[in-house]
Amino acid sequence: MADINVTLNPDLLPNLLSDDGEGMKKLVESVLNQVLEAQMVEHLGADRHERSSDRTGYRNGYRERQLTTRVGTLVLRVPQTRDGHFSTDLFRRYQRSEQALVLALMEMVVQGVSTRKVTHITEELCGAQFSKSTVSYLATGLSARVNHWRNRRLTGPYPFLLLDALVIHVRKDDSVVPVAALIATGVSEEGQREILGLTLGDSENEASWDDMLRDLKSRGLCGVDLVVSDDHKGLKKAVQRHFQGVRWQRCQVHFLRNILGHAPASQRGPLALALGRLFRADTKEEARALKNEIFETFEKKAPKSMDCLDEGFEESLTILSFPRKYRVRLRSTNSQERLNEEVRRRERVIRIFPNEDSAIRLIGALLSEFHEQWSTGKKYFDMAEYREWKKQEPLKTPSLLSVVE
Repeated sequence: MADINVTLNPDLLPNLLSDDGEGMKKLVESVLNQVLEAQMVEHLGADRHERSSDRTGYRNGYRERQLTTRVGTLVLRVPQTRDGHFSTDLFRRYQRSEQALVLALMEMVVQGVSTRKVTHITEELCGAQFSKSTVSYLATGLSARVNHWRNRRLTGPYPFLLLDALVIHVRKDDSVVPVAALIATGVSEEGQREILGLTLGDSENEASWDDMLRDLKSRGLCGVDLVVSDDHKGLKKAVQRHFQGVRWQRCQVHFLRNILGHAPASQRGPLALALGRLFRADTKEEARALKNEIFETFEKKAPKSMDCLDEGFEESLTILSFPRKYRVRLRSTNSQERLNEEVRRRERVIRIFPNEDSAIRLIGALLSEFHEQWSTGKKYFDMAEYREWKKQEPLKTPSLLSVVE
């Protein structure tokens, strides 16, 4: 779409920060109405009352439509054409994730499991109470879109696969139980980062990860060269079963926490500095030399930490086999953690999901929006150097195989 020039009415600015939020609501309403007008001009190929040989149709008034947002319910004037062919995706794009959050909150109210605080938040966000039929209608539409995204076909190889999970709470049979939300992201051969899958499991165990990886493979996941995750034995066994021969990179951030967790409080500061130098090493030879220095200094001061370091050392430096430009982003699951935090930010408002379907709707809607941004935005990696490295680098025995009994 062509660039849009938005004009702000000076009368709106004095009340922009008013306590009742009316100023912000009017401002957003004005901007979105101008966006709709610009879309109509682009659709027709001519402005209002403009004579043009490029005109493709004629206006036919407006119809009002409400859009529920965090700043209130907006009243938008949607332009119409005589042939009825004009349409806008503004409502769908603007409200998708908001609808997921509102829907999860509404379900809690309808099913009688909400607290007074959640009820208040629901009314603040929605500006109205919702009937069961309204909730059912919204759930049907949103679930269909989320399920379509979750079950889509994966195309092309994904050399880099990152796996992580977060624990949420769901109501089951009159009790609240922890449930693991398993999330997989990948980097395609073109260098685009994508969210590949979302699955709920009873816990973050081997069976849950096995189900997820089997689903990813059935949908077309292939060409995996490196898996990045934390040190979860069930996850590693599932990866080894489904992706034999891949390299495994143990998340250095989680590994650092594990090592420091075994150290006396007085030694954690200097040990963290020494480990930071080790994880920034350019080669495994340099890393091994730094490891020996760390052992000489801390073997007696923090023996349990040294045992932990020795046990996971090789697995945490698998990434040194890859070209330098890929190491920073692939040596840990930090990108996954940031994604999890975005999910957690919304989940904290809800606290307890009424059921698993509600959790899938909210988390799936958020992840699908991130997937759309990532897969159509700037490339995460330039993969040219990786492809050259791939031609020259002989396949070595991956560290993953050594940890599977």
